[in-house]
Amino acid sequence: MQTAQTNSTVNDILGQARQGSVAAMIQILNERLADVQIRTRAILADGVLQLLCEAPQAEQLEQAIVVERVQTILEDLSPRGIRKVNINSRIVREQQLLWFEEITRDPENQLLWSELIQLKQPHPITRFWRDRQQPKARNKIVVSPSKKQQLSQKYFLRGLVGGASLCLLLLLLGWVLKHRLENSWAQDGNVETSPVEDAAATAAAAQESFAQAVRLAQQAVVDGQAADTPAAWLDLAARWQRAADLMAEVPPAHENYAIAQDRVMSYQQNSDQALVKAEKLQQAEANESDTEENE
Repeated sequence: MQTAQTNSTVNDILGQARQGSVAAMIQILNERLADVQIRTRAILADGVLQLLCEAPQAEQLEQAIVVERVQTILEDLSPRGIRKVNINSRIVREQQLLWFEEITRDPENQLLWSELIQLKQPHPITRFWRDRQQPKARNKIVVSPSKKQQLSQKYFLRGLVGGASLCLLLLLLGWVLKHRLENSWAQDGNVETSPVEDAAATAAAAQESFAQAVRLAQQAVVDGQAADTPAAWLDLAARWQRAADLMAEVPPAHENYAIAQDRVMSYQQNSDQALVKAEKLQQAEANESDTEENE
């Protein structure tokens, strides 16, 4: 069962990468370049995939070898909508969200080398057949080691789903009410918006999404230092996911689009790590409860 779940997850990631998901492509590149200790980060800018390869030593970033391996991996994936890839390399540094701005502003001092490559595109029939063969994502199935843990997990998941459904319902009601009020105000005031006003409203909404995501992330970092229960880590996972979703709402025309794309992946990884932590704590509590009953 565990093997089946693993294969399903791998297939899902491959499918996402082939559909053009930058986060999925980065995960696959990191896995396949782990043997040479190369880590990657990437964003899509002006139709070009800007890829950053980092390693502890310059010897691990020999240009010809790295370019050949990266091009082979990406051409095997043949992601939709991506034909050009600019491969950049530098010695690994601490996490920096503004890496793209740095290498764009001062490439000579920031990079060891940079090379633009063109990906070979598969034949349309080949791509169509491969997409048809790609299995659809399946829900994960967790098998509990005991009936008590199975029942406990069932109630926990039921409560989690119920809470999520309630939150979704409240958000939907709030959204409907907000838009109805806005429409009512517009009709009462006979307000007609111009393209300029629409563009300004869109930019303001994007800026608010970006700022709200940053606030959520900063608070999650602070609260994560004191989290010690499954519920606390689940809450953190939800907040990190919300921050990632808000960053994903920033449109390509916005000045912070490149930063937002980089943070989508970072926040998503934090959400996944929080979920793993919550699951481990829940399992530990269940084991402790079983031990007390046996005694």
